Amino acid sequence: MIRILLADDHSLLREGLKKSFESAGDQVVGEASNGEEAVTLARALQPQVVLMDLSMPVMDGIEATRRIRHELPNVRVAVLTMHDDIDKTRDAISAGASAYLSKGTSFTEVRDTVLRVAEGDTVLSPAVAGAMLTTAQQAPNHQDLLSDRQVEILQSIADGMSTKQAGRYLGITTKTVHNHLNAIYRKLDAQSLTHAVLSAVRMGIINLDTAESETV
Repeated sequence: MIRILLADDHSLLREGLKKSFESAGDQVVGEASNGEEAVTLARALQPQVVLMDLSMPVMDGIEATRRIRHELPNVRVAVLTMHDDIDKTRDAISAGASAYLSKGTSFTEVRDTVLRVAEGDTVLSPAVAGAMLTTAQQAPNHQDLLSDRQVEILQSIADGMSTKQAGRYLGITTKTVHNHLNAIYRKLDAQSLTHAVLSAVRMGIINLDTAESETV
């Protein structure tokens, strides 16, 4: 069972998501109609995942995500929005979002994303991943920035593996994977795994094959 906070200014959408999550056995611990309320409720309720819209009054979802991730690093944020603007995608990821999905996504995929985010994984829809890849086509090469092992780890995650799966695939412990990821965050000035993967794609360090994988 996952503890979820819903943040969206459309009450009908929140109601529908709440019913669907609760029918699946999860717990919706609170609902926010604007970004400021989302931050306040996240502090008070400590959900595992905040399902965040971007366009909300008082405070938008990007700033709310930034504040939640800064103040509550154990609380994950998954963005569910109508926006497919590449700049908003980058801003949300830079703010610390662990997932970015469009509102046309099925509930089954939304819930699967929330479950994966709660476990520490990162998820992007194919459309978002493809848009990010398009902007990376002429990026300069920065291969020497990361060690060979760090590149292998990021590439494995870009290919759809979780951190645990990447560790097993590379023959190292999950703790070692996370130690490398912490070093990668510092080198790439990244705030999250999603941000690190997409920064590495833009720099030409790893490849993102959206034809084979729906996640990074």
